[in-house]
Amino acid sequence: MRYDIAVIGTGPAGLSAAVTATVRNKKVLLLGSADLSGKVQKAHEIRNYLGLPAVSGAELAAAFQRHLDSMGIVITEKRINAVYSMGDYFVLQSGDEMLEAAAVILATGVVQEKPLPGEEELLGRGVSYCATCDAPLYRGKTAAVIGYSPREEAEAAFLSEVCDTVLYFPAYPDETHLPDGVRVIRERVLSLADRDGKRLVKTAENAYTVDGVFVLREAVAPGQLVPGLETDGSHVAVNRRMEASIPGVFACGDIAGLPYQYIKAAGEGNVAALSAVSYLDRIKRDQAQKKGDNDHGQENQRATV
Repeated sequence: MRYDIAVIGTGPAGLSAAVTATVRNKKVLLLGSADLSGKVQKAHEIRNYLGLPAVSGAELAAAFQRHLDSMGIVITEKRINAVYSMGDYFVLQSGDEMLEAAAVILATGVVQEKPLPGEEELLGRGVSYCATCDAPLYRGKTAAVIGYSPREEAEAAFLSEVCDTVLYFPAYPDETHLPDGVRVIRERVLSLADRDGKRLVKTAENAYTVDGVFVLREAVAPGQLVPGLETDGSHVAVNRRMEASIPGVFACGDIAGLPYQYIKAAGEGNVAALSAVSYLDRIKRDQAQKKGDNDHGQENQRATV
């Protein structure tokens, strides 16, 4: 199935975009956490969200969920590892599954963690962001997983079924729940390096030699998520229509830049959806025009025979 618009992110920007696109009768795929935004949920009090004075984050999230439910909008809990432009549509990679959409709205929030030294240089050469995608490459070998939230433990557990040894470096204080085949190492990873064709995970205390490294974060930096996308630091470069540098890609909310405000994010989500709808309508008109020109040309050719 090919969707009209894929919205990646379930914070205020992504939810607003999904609602607006649904109102405009577009087939929407909303991807993200069913718990919505953890940032919103944990907010003690929000004072500048129009119409909801002194609302708590939990109350605002509940209002968001009621809105989604009233419109029949369902959240698909899939992690998107990469988005590829195929010309007139996009392929979204989620593990070993490929999803399709004619337009994409990025509302993933801003990635707070900077890449580790050596991470970007070794990406695709022993460093990966998707365990389910690349696990077969390390069958019977040693892999390291750097997890930035408890959600990443599932991928480490999956790797333990494929790899001979899995080292797990949790970058969070929570207790881990992993099978016996995973060795948990509570040392802060400082950098990644190459050593004689192997990968070296360096911590303040030790250096670990492995065959592959999986760096698993809540969100992937936009330039890595969408190859070829123009960025401005950790943000996606957009214009006032929330259009990114690749036609058919739009961005809104924190990922599109400061200020990091819920009401600003919701407004940008609305704009991004309206721009995506206009983009799809324009593509549809262009295709109809092209078909009409081709049909007219064939009629003229038949008339001269």
